[in-house]
Amino acid sequence: MKRLLVPIISLICILVVLLNVDTITDRLMFFLNQTTTNKIVVDNDYYKTNNYIFVANTDHFTPYGIEDILDIMYTIINSGTSTFTFYCPKEYTDCVSDMKDITRDKTLLTHLNNFVHPFNSFSSIEASISDSGEIIIKVNYLYTNEEIEAISAKVDELLDTILTEDLEDNYDKIKAVHDYIINNTQYDLENSDENKSYIAYGPLFNGTATCNGYTDLMAIFLTKMGYDNYKVATTKTSEENTEGHVWNAVNVNGEWLHLDLTWDDPVSSDGGNYLYHKYFLIDTEELRTADANITSEDHIFDESIYSELKTTNE
Repeated sequence: MKRLLVPIISLICILVVLLNVDTITDRLMFFLNQTTTNKIVVDNDYYKTNNYIFVANTDHFTPYGIEDILDIMYTIINSGTSTFTFYCPKEYTDCVSDMKDITRDKTLLTHLNNFVHPFNSFSSIEASISDSGEIIIKVNYLYTNEEIEAISAKVDELLDTILTEDLEDNYDKIKAVHDYIINNTQYDLENSDENKSYIAYGPLFNGTATCNGYTDLMAIFLTKMGYDNYKVATTKTSEENTEGHVWNAVNVNGEWLHLDLTWDDPVSSDGGNYLYHKYFLIDTEELRTADANITSEDHIFDESIYSELKTTNE
């Protein structure tokens, strides 16, 4: 009887393992990876080494709080990495729920997207989040390789023409690019997919843009010219403000300033083409003054996210 009991018990154990193999594997991988140090190998030309108050690059991929998750997400997107896996530590008990909240928050993900180079910006992010703590992030990037090559080559060509030798001041250099884009672009009221107005390709090759197209193209120029910059998105404050808006922020001589080409290239009722500098290299107080008589909420933004633009008297 005893001889029969041992193989029976062994068989039962094997059956239990087979029936629960997925759960056991998940838990084993979870605990094994508590000490695993994942690395992102950056071989992307558009990776930004810049760190910001809201998000920063990291080489630590075990999160212990929401700030760590945001830094990990920013680093993944910023590096141009398509797929990356990291793990929640057992000490961070809310890690899985926090991760789910972040990946469901499309507005927050948009803000994260604004800090990376346009060529590394995403069209969507997919997240596989296991209850055991395994997080798999898949990034679907907005620009194709063909679009990147064409845009980059054209911007290089234009910079050789736009930045003449007599332009020595930062203000004049940025103004020359600002004016070129506006003089060669019209706002696309149709928001045409065919014209690619929502990315830098539209204003550069088709002469049409939405605010996204203006802003991406300006960001690409600014980066090639050596200026630290990012995009700023409207913070929704009412049900009427559903579409949102985006514009540029750039660091010039150590000061972060606003730059809004869309609003400097207004759609006129008389059909005329106008070029303004009302929203050209202004600080946040000047931005509010410029908007003083306008009911639009386009320039209302979250200063806790775009903290470099925070007003000093608040």
